[in-house]
Amino acid sequence: MAVPGALFLPADAAGPALADGAESIARDIASIARISAVPSLLRVICQHTGMGFAAVARVTDGTWTACAVEDSIGFGLQPGGQLDVHTTLCKESRAVRRPIVIDHASRDPVYRAHHTPRIYRIESYVSVPIVMPDGSYFGNLCAIDPRPARVADNGALAMFTAFAELIAQQLQQVRLQQATEAQLLDARAAADLREQFVAVLGHDLRNPLNSVGATAELLARRAEPDLAATGERLRATVRRMAALIEDVMDFTRSRLGSGIGIAPAPTEDLAEALLDVVAELRDSHPQRQVEVRLALAGPIVCDRGRLQQLLSNLLGNALAHGAPDRPVRVEGWTEPGLLVLAVTNGGEPIPPEHAQKIFEPYWRPAHSTPGGGLGLGLHICAQIVKAHGGTLTVKSSRENGTRFEARLPSGA
Repeated sequence: MAVPGALFLPADAAGPALADGAESIARDIASIARISAVPSLLRVICQHTGMGFAAVARVTDGTWTACAVEDSIGFGLQPGGQLDVHTTLCKESRAVRRPIVIDHASRDPVYRAHHTPRIYRIESYVSVPIVMPDGSYFGNLCAIDPRPARVADNGALAMFTAFAELIAQQLQQVRLQQATEAQLLDARAAADLREQFVAVLGHDLRNPLNSVGATAELLARRAEPDLAATGERLRATVRRMAALIEDVMDFTRSRLGSGIGIAPAPTEDLAEALLDVVAELRDSHPQRQVEVRLALAGPIVCDRGRLQQLLSNLLGNALAHGAPDRPVRVEGWTEPGLLVLAVTNGGEPIPPEHAQKIFEPYWRPAHSTPGGGLGLGLHICAQIVKAHGGTLTVKSSRENGTRFEARLPSGA
């Protein structure tokens, strides 16, 4: 299935006749691309409804622009692709700020004579507004298919609505972060704006994240293997987002002067707790090799949950930045009065001039990929180790790889 040629305009060929400037459109496409959960949400929509095309669209009075796309039916749009907004139902949805849902267009008493289903030769259609928290209209979360589909039931529409709310909340955070990055001219301005971002992120994301988490749990319990697998992937995404929120909230608490809180206690099963972290990250990176060597003699006096967070951040960092064809090694052992945890990965070494900066909050190398995180993970690791009275160091070379090593009093 292909979009009629006269209606498809690549972003670079849209021309000045469009009401929106190319820079503004490109900025919004890039903002949606920075929301890591969007591809998973679009896949869930297609698998849950049986529809073959889903998209996040930027919709104004004059333009319809695809910002993110899941397409298994060859509809022909990619991010940046545009449709004549007057040929779409998203324009009508925008006008009334309400969803439009069609199960079987050729039999629908309202839409069987409508021009949109005939132009694009579709039978099923969903379009749900994406309205920003300040009330401004961004666009629509939509899905189509040339075949009829059961999408008008409350469950499917509730899923679309929850996902649209999540996208709006995340987009607000991305825009705030982008504005912050553009306006940071000195250390004081950086601190003030980042604190605003942290406060909004921690407060506003929890409710939509809970909605998506509930949807993931429902999908994971489905008997159909594809839906269950999708639910598991979405559940993993929710866990990563929840960890991000926890990181920024920890950072906020530390900035307020209370530091990272820990609750040390004698722990007999620290090795099992750390292996749980490794198993979770292995599941989310099935193509990577993670070697584990633990020799922990207990009990070890520590905050069990915080050490799991420490290992999760260090291992996640190694998987993100290490060479994909080299194994990541996790080691842990005890010495008299001391616990040592180390994570090593191969790949390009950390430049010497960066070695002292990587533990600073919000610091990321200039060449980092957009959407790779906020730059808080290693800072939180350093704060957890500090709260335990230990030290966290990094050594990096092309021959030996990059090794982060935490040495903490074990209380033994």
